[in-house]
Amino acid sequence: MKEWLAEYGMFLAQVVTLALIVGILIALIGKARGHEEHSRLRIEELNKRLRSRQRRLRLSGMDRKRRKMALKRFKKDDKNEIRASHDSENEPWKQTVWVLDFKGNIKASATSRFSEEISALLGVVDENDEVVVRLESPGGLVHAYGLAAAQLDRLREANVTTTVCVDKVAASGGYLMACCADRIRAAPFAVLGSIGVVAQLPNIHRLLKKNDIDVELLTAGRYKRTLTVLGENTEEGREKFLDDLESTHALFKHYVGERRPQLDIEAVATGEIWYGSEAVKNGLIDEVGTSEAYLLERMSQARVMTVALEKKRGLAERAGLAASMGVEYALQRVYEVLEAGGWQRR
Repeated sequence: MKEWLAEYGMFLAQVVTLALIVGILIALIGKARGHEEHSRLRIEELNKRLRSRQRRLRLSGMDRKRRKMALKRFKKDDKNEIRASHDSENEPWKQTVWVLDFKGNIKASATSRFSEEISALLGVVDENDEVVVRLESPGGLVHAYGLAAAQLDRLREANVTTTVCVDKVAASGGYLMACCADRIRAAPFAVLGSIGVVAQLPNIHRLLKKNDIDVELLTAGRYKRTLTVLGENTEEGREKFLDDLESTHALFKHYVGERRPQLDIEAVATGEIWYGSEAVKNGLIDEVGTSEAYLLERMSQARVMTVALEKKRGLAERAGLAASMGVEYALQRVYEVLEAGGWQRR
């Protein structure tokens, strides 16, 4: 028995030693790669993707003989297109439409990636090119969306034709971004506008006072803190806070008015929202339509390329993401089954 325990202890020591060596090697490799690029630029030509899908749909309705003939014709067409592009001194497309995506949260967290994508484009866009931004954001922090809008202003300053497409929502800070474009296109029921400023915070001073809890708030500067959560708010503090909101709203209106001078800014800067079919009447947008329909139209006239900066994920991060998606899918399925059961009972 003692001999077996000694052998088992030696085996455990070897396993622990091996695990430590592997861990150190992984750490060293990770450190060596620490200075490598952690993101990659993914580019896809939508014209080719659309053509591939349409060909597959055509082939699905053919018998074996016709499918074989169609495949030969497709290969011939591809060869002719490649030969034509090689024989010509210029590109077959005279114009390129570059497509970016911005999906914003309250902190406009996608701004950093968005700014890098624009930096990459500014070095390659030609005077005839166009940048299309598929924008979706309900707005958020003033300074965060001010920075995001400034990225679109970079395209304007470089004289790059820019179109913003809104399929769902571009409100408040989202509209602050959208107004930087030369044209705004929105789906019929997309939510737009909300040109206003809002702030709210609870105050539990009376609750604390009732329980004999004192809070000391020490400041240097008359308006360093106007309203607080724990301390007692004053009328002077409230007035100053409202003045700050009005000042921010005035900056918001001025920013939008400069970029869309045809807009009656006082009429729309009430904090209200409008749907796309309504927003085209008051000048918030230029036309009604979806981003997919617009890109399909542009594909008949130009080469359309999507550009996306994607973060490289490690093995652990990919595994965690897969597990999270699996749990989310399972919960969604349970919800769907429960909903279906409710309808069946009714």
